[in-house]
Amino acid sequence: MPEPEPLVIDDLHVSFGPVVALDGLTLTAHRAEVTAILGPNGAGKTTMMRCCTSLIHPDSGQVSVLGHEPGSPQAAEATGLMPQSAGAWVNIKAGELLRYMAGMYSDPISPDQLIEALGITPFARTTYRRLSGGQQQSVNLAAAIIGRPRLVFLDEPTAGMDPHARHHTWDVIEELRRDEVSVVLTTHAMDEAARLADHVWIVDRGKVAIHGSVAELTAQQSLEDVFLTHTSDRAEGAQWSFPHPSDPSGPDAPTNPAAPNDPAAPNDPARRH
Repeated sequence: MPEPEPLVIDDLHVSFGPVVALDGLTLTAHRAEVTAILGPNGAGKTTMMRCCTSLIHPDSGQVSVLGHEPGSPQAAEATGLMPQSAGAWVNIKAGELLRYMAGMYSDPISPDQLIEALGITPFARTTYRRLSGGQQQSVNLAAAIIGRPRLVFLDEPTAGMDPHARHHTWDVIEELRRDEVSVVLTTHAMDEAARLADHVWIVDRGKVAIHGSVAELTAQQSLEDVFLTHTSDRAEGAQWSFPHPSDPSGPDAPTNPAAPNDPAAPNDPARRH
């Protein structure tokens, strides 16, 4: 019997009141590949991640994680999640956190190995809440993979990182693939997707707009141009104006200025004698 795909999403629908987050999303991630999910803010990428890790339940549709239901013991023990933030870890030092996480698994990656590989050494003795956003991301990534998962979800893994930290992270993701770990990541960085991804899925308004390998998608135009062509601009049609500070219609104008011909207006010609 063939091994099931690491991730299969079929016709997933999620709404939050009147807001449609996922509108029939369907995609597949393959074994030992890096699958990149691109999309504008609000396209449904994080909602998809939360469905895959049982943090929220879809209104309809199916998700299979390593052949199991999301959140099942079989799926949970073989997956790792790097969220965009992990605020609950505020009062523990970075190194202590990773050693604590390692103690939860029978065969973890060495915390010291991850601390070195991800450039965490300079701030390993700093409490998590005092770390910069990029430093927290490095710790979050280490925590997501320390248990040797077969499938790992990375939600914007390099957001807020400096170039050195980004390259450390890319090296680790490439090492995961060499170890036949399946990686599903979301990102806004086109260079990141182009470097790391075996397959790219571009989503917009909760559904897949286009997908393919980087080579397929960029045969005739750049990945960024493909993205811009197949996704909607949330700010399109917005009217922007920057009035002069002396403009009475500017932001400092009186809330209810007297109309020019209002008899109560002090400069109204009708009031001049």
